[in-house]
Amino acid sequence: MTDRPSATAPIDRLLAIMAKLRDPDGGCPWDLEQDFPTIAPHTIEEAYEVADAIEQGDMAALKEELGDLLFQVVFYAQMASERGLWDFNDITTALSDKMVRRHPHVFGEEVGAVADATDQVKNWEAQKAGERAAKAAASGAKASALDGVIGGLPALTRAVKLQKRAARVGFDWTQAKEILDKIEEEIGELRAEMEHAVPEKARMQDELGDLVFALANLARHIDVDPETALRGTNAKFERRFRQIEAWLAEGGRGPSDATLEEMEALWQKAKGLERQST
Repeated sequence: MTDRPSATAPIDRLLAIMAKLRDPDGGCPWDLEQDFPTIAPHTIEEAYEVADAIEQGDMAALKEELGDLLFQVVFYAQMASERGLWDFNDITTALSDKMVRRHPHVFGEEVGAVADATDQVKNWEAQKAGERAAKAAASGAKASALDGVIGGLPALTRAVKLQKRAARVGFDWTQAKEILDKIEEEIGELRAEMEHAVPEKARMQDELGDLVFALANLARHIDVDPETALRGTNAKFERRFRQIEAWLAEGGRGPSDATLEEMEALWQKAKGLERQST
């Protein structure tokens, strides 16, 4: 006799495994200790690992990471089921209903009404806006164009979403070059705070935030995702810095043994080699 769950459908087997892990009688001590708040950080991490696998073009890793992300959903469903709230079937039913509701041009009376992907995005956003308005009305709160932009998003991503929502009601720059002027203005304000005899960290933080927000706005206007752009720059920095370390190691040294001028020269060398290879 074995404790391994047996089920015909893979998802049923996964749900049975999760239930066993959370079983007070013989389950996993770590899994039994978890609750919604403790699992949430793992969910965020798994989502980033999915994105990383996509960026790396590693389809084998992507399959594994998607499984890890799915397991997060199964974990939440099991904990909710134990509380008598809802279960995995309720999640999938609600999702299916929402997808059908938001695609009337595919499943409803408006079949064929959407001309292209751009038209669909407009319809999708209109559907979500209607749902947000209905939710606000049900709660008695006054609806806002910014409703639904959750606070837990990465700051750059949330900045772009807030800007997009404001843009839909006409609060937006008309041209990208106007934002460049705003960026220069924000740099000037930050520089002014830094040049105070005794700079205030809170004030510098505020001005730096305004500058980053303006940069995110520029990214949106030139159709560049700032999170993706920054991840690319992070990867580039890491690649070049590791090359500097490798070159220094050839002489039995490390970065702490080199001057800033030496490392800058090696940085420019690494940069030049990359440009030659592209």
